[in-house]
Amino acid sequence: MSTTPGTGPASEPPSAPASEPPSAPASAPASAPASASASAPASCPVGGTAAGARPPAPELFTWEFASDPYPAYAWLRAHAPVHRTTLPSGVDAWLVTRYADARQALADQRLSKNPAHHDESPHAKGKTGIPGERKAELMTHLLNIDPPDHTRLRRLVSKAFTPRRVAEFAPRVQELTDRLIDSFVEKGSADLIHEFAFPLPIYAICDLLGVPEEDQDDFRDWAGMMIRHGGGPRGGVARSVKKMRGYLAELIHRKREEPGDDLISGLIKASDHGEHLTENEAAAMAFILLFAGFETTVNLVGNGLYALLRHPEQRERLQASIAAGETGLLETGIEELLRYDGPVEMATWRYATQNLTVGGQEIPAGDPVLVVLAAADRDPERFEGPDVLDLARRDNQHLGYGHGIHYCLGAPLARLEGQTALATLLTRLPDLRLAADPDELRWRGGLIMRGLRTLPVEFSPSVRLP
Repeated sequence: MSTTPGTGPASEPPSAPASEPPSAPASAPASAPASASASAPASCPVGGTAAGARPPAPELFTWEFASDPYPAYAWLRAHAPVHRTTLPSGVDAWLVTRYADARQALADQRLSKNPAHHDESPHAKGKTGIPGERKAELMTHLLNIDPPDHTRLRRLVSKAFTPRRVAEFAPRVQELTDRLIDSFVEKGSADLIHEFAFPLPIYAICDLLGVPEEDQDDFRDWAGMMIRHGGGPRGGVARSVKKMRGYLAELIHRKREEPGDDLISGLIKASDHGEHLTENEAAAMAFILLFAGFETTVNLVGNGLYALLRHPEQRERLQASIAAGETGLLETGIEELLRYDGPVEMATWRYATQNLTVGGQEIPAGDPVLVVLAAADRDPERFEGPDVLDLARRDNQHLGYGHGIHYCLGAPLARLEGQTALATLLTRLPDLRLAADPDELRWRGGLIMRGLRTLPVEFSPSVRLP
C-alpha cells in the first residue's frame, strides 16, 4: 500500500486515519466479550446469551476493540455481515466482513476508488483517504483512481516490483536487517517496533525510490508522524505530508537532471517517453509507494513477531526449520502470519458508483464501503480452524494484500522483507522473549492499518557481525 510510531497515552481512544479525529464510538453500546469465539456460527450464543436469542452487538472502535477486534468481527460475520456503522470521524460506511463477500467487493468495479464518488459534503470527504494527501495535492495515486488511469500508472510502477528486481534487492534488505540488529544486539533488550520493524522498510523503500542516504532520516521522521494516527502534535500529520510533498517535487527535478537506476528516475523516463505522467502524478506515486510500502511491512514484522512470541511451539518449529536450511515453512509461515493477524485491517476506501447488492445487503450509490480483511481472513466458512496459528497451513488464499486490480503491487518486496527480518532475528537472537505483559501493549488506533505501538523484548546479549 511509516519519526517514531505513536506513543500517545493509554487512555487516549483510538483515532482513525484520513485526518479523522477521535470521537464517540460507533455502533451499539454493548461490547463482545474477549472470550467469544471468532468462528462462532450464526446460531451460537455469544457471551452467555440465552439459546436462540440474538446476542448484543459489540462496540466498535474502542481500546478493547483495537487490542482484539476478532470477537467483534465474529459477531458481525454471524449477524450483520454487511454492516452500516458510524466511524469515529462521524462518516457513515458499510463494513464487509465475510470472505466470499469481501472477495467479491474487492473485485467489483462498481465500487470505485475515486473519492469523487463519495456522496457527502466536501468536509466529510476530507475525512476519508490518507492523512494530509488532499491539501498536499497527492491524490492522484493507485489507491484513489480507477481504470484507465489506474491501468496506466500501475503499468509504469510495476516494473520496479518484478521478481527479478525484488531478487536483486534481497542482499540490500539483508544488509539493512543485520545493521539494525547490530544496533541493539549487545544490549540484551530492544523495542522491536522503534528499533527494527519501523526503520527497516523505511530505509528499503527510500533506496528503491532513489532517496539519497543523507535524506533518509528526514523521511523516517515524516513517515513516523504519519502513522501516529493522533498520537503526535496537532497538525503534525499535515505538516509532515506537506514537507514530504515539497521534498519529492525537488527530488523529481534533480532526478530529471541526473537520473539513476531507481524508481523515481524510471517514472520520469516513462513520462518523458510519452506515458503522460504529470509531475503531480509522479510525486503522488512516490508518496503512496513510500506510505503503503513501509507501514504494511512495519506491521507485518511487528504483528508477526508478536504472534510467534505468543505461540512458542510454532516459533520453535520455525527456528528449527531455518536452522536446517529449509525455506518452505518460512514461506508458508509468512502467509499464515498475514492471514492470522495481518498488517492491513481494512482495505482502503471504496465508493458505490450505483445502487448494488453485497452479501444480500443493498448499498446505495455514493456510500463508502470498507472491506474488513481481518474479518474475512478469520471466516470459518473459508478457513479451517481460523483462530489457530498454523505456519504450515497450505490452503491459504488470504486477502491480506487485497484482490483484483488493486492487489498490493509491493507484496513481493514486503514478503522478502518479512521473511528476511523474521529469519534473521530468530537466528541471531534465538532466545528472544516478550518483555511486557501482553495486556500492557497498545495498538495504534485507526481504520486501515493494524499494528503495535511498541514491542519490548529481551534476549541474551550477543556480538555484532564483523
